[in-house]
Amino acid sequence: MTEFQRYAIFYAPRPGAFADLTGHWLGRNVETGAVLAQPDMPALPVPLTRLTTAARRYGFHGTIRAPFRPAAGVPFDDIASSVAELAVRLAPIRCDGLRIENLQGFLALTPLGCEAALLALGAIVVEVTNSLRQPLNAQDLARRHPESLTTRQRTLLELWGYPFVMEEFRFHLTLTDRLAAEHVPTVMAAAITHFAPILDQPLAIEDLCIFGEDAGGSFQLIQRYALTG
Repeated sequence: MTEFQRYAIFYAPRPGAFADLTGHWLGRNVETGAVLAQPDMPALPVPLTRLTTAARRYGFHGTIRAPFRPAAGVPFDDIASSVAELAVRLAPIRCDGLRIENLQGFLALTPLGCEAALLALGAIVVEVTNSLRQPLNAQDLARRHPESLTTRQRTLLELWGYPFVMEEFRFHLTLTDRLAAEHVPTVMAAAITHFAPILDQPLAIEDLCIFGEDAGGSFQLIQRYALTG
């Protein structure tokens, strides 16, 4: 297996119409690693590829456990076993649909009608997998800009390795990098048009997916575990 420097537990759509739309929007298939043609959108202020550079590196996903380095002596098999055991305990989550929001400068899809269930899912995954991660070092802490966090968020960062967990968790599916304010309305309109076929459709969060970060800094889907609890 490819050597990965960090792992993460994400949601990613199963193959189908939703995965096709999201893959082409970001320009990459997270399961195969294939480069996909992004839509030609002449109305955008800059090409879509330049608006999605960082998002493409992570691949289309919803974060459940943010990227972490494995603790000393923890092999991938231990991480996989932990996630597999969680998946058989947890039930799929049904959401009423999706909307596109501006989340402090970047656009994301956010599920509707399932917020409490997603909050509970995020909490149990973070709790159960916390022993798998290597403690944050000074560089990790600095990357999170602790000076910009609330007191509670800094506490969560120290306890769980990420500041936006537990009551601070908000599940979202990132679509763009941070945008210039004047570009947001045009990019929002393009995203609404692109994702119109699925926005009003029910969404099922039905898997926990382990992603790995390769030496080049790109994340790919390694293993998918169905929620069957």
